Amino acid sequence: MTTKEGGPYDAVVLAGGGAARLGGADKPGVRVGGRALIDRVLAACSGAGTTVVVAAPRPTVRPVVWAREEPAGGGPLAALDAGLARTTAEQVVVLSADLPFLGERTVRRLLDALAGSGADGAVLTDPDGRDQPLVAAYRRDALLREIAALAARDERDGHGGGGLAGMPLRRLTGRLALTRVADPLAAFDCDTWDDIASARARIREHGNVLDEWISAVKDELGIELDVDTGALLDLARDAAHGVARPAAPLTTFLVGYAAAQAAARGGAADGAEAVAEATRKAAALAARWADEDQQDAKPGAAQPESVQPGAAQSEPVQPGAARSESARPGAAQLKSAQPGSPQPAPAPGTPPSAG
Repeated sequence: MTTKEGGPYDAVVLAGGGAARLGGADKPGVRVGGRALIDRVLAACSGAGTTVVVAAPRPTVRPVVWAREEPAGGGPLAALDAGLARTTAEQVVVLSADLPFLGERTVRRLLDALAGSGADGAVLTDPDGRDQPLVAAYRRDALLREIAALAARDERDGHGGGGLAGMPLRRLTGRLALTRVADPLAAFDCDTWDDIASARARIREHGNVLDEWISAVKDELGIELDVDTGALLDLARDAAHGVARPAAPLTTFLVGYAAAQAAARGGAADGAEAVAEATRKAAALAARWADEDQQDAKPGAAQPESVQPGAAQSEPVQPGAARSESARPGAAQLKSAQPGSPQPAPAPGTPPSAG
C-alpha cells in the first residue's frame, strides 16, 4: 500500500512497555471510544505495506506481523531493532501504542515532511515543542546504520556484547538529522489514568463524537472506506423531515446495501463512488417525495379527479341536471328525498304512492 504523497512505507508499533504509571495495566488494550488504544494506532497506519507490532501477540482488528525484542522488556531501542528486522520499505513509521488521537492524516504529514527533506527522520512535537521520537517517520537505512553503530560502540566498551537492552532511545535520535512536524493533539499519549479520562472525555465532545463514532464503526466492521458523511447526513435529514422519522436510518441502510451491490457488479470505480451515486439517487427521490407533499398541502392546488371533494364518478353533472340511476348507486333515492324535486314516473302496473 502507499500513502497519497509520501510513497510506500512500513510501520513499527511498540506495544510492550510495562505501563508502570497505570499500575501495570495492559495499556495497549485500554479502550478509548470503544476501541483499544493499539487498534486506534493501527488504524492510523493502515496504509502501511507491512505493520510490525513489537509485543506479545494479542487480538487486533487489523492483521499485523508480531516481533519480540531480546530480552523481552528490553526497552524501546531494542524493540525498534526487532521491529525493523521485519520491514523492507525505505520509509518506516515508528509509533507507540498509546496515541488515542493519532490519525492517518498525521502519518501522511510525517511521511510528506520526510520525503520533502534530506533529513533522516520527521518527528512530531508536543505542545511544549519537545520531540516525540515514537511518533515519527524515518529512513530505514539511517535507523539501521545508527543502531549498528551504537551496538558496535557498546561492544567496544564492553557493555554486554552489543546488546541494546536498556539503552535510551535518545542515544539513537541524537545521532539523526531530524525535521519536525507540529501536531499537539496527535502527540497526546496516555501515560496515566488521568490521561485516559481526558481522552475519553474529549472524544465525546459535540465537535468530535460523530467522527469518532464513524471511525469506530468502520474499524469494528472492517470497512476501509472514505465517504461523504455530510451527504449521508443530509439524506437522513431529508428522509426524516420529508417522509417520516424512521425513514432516515432505513434509507441510509438501503443506500449502503445498494452501494455494496453496485461495487460487487463493478458498476462503480470504487466503494466510495458507489455510495455517492446511491446517495444522489436516494436524495433526489426524497426531494420529489417532499415536493409532492408540499403541493398537496397548498390551498387550491390541483388534485387528481379521484380525490377532489364532490367530483363526479363518471361524467360531469351540471347543477339541476338529471342523473341516471346507473350513474351512482342510490341516486334515485337521494333525488326523491329532496323536497320539491320531480318525482320519477311510476313503472307500468305500479300503484300510485300515497299522498
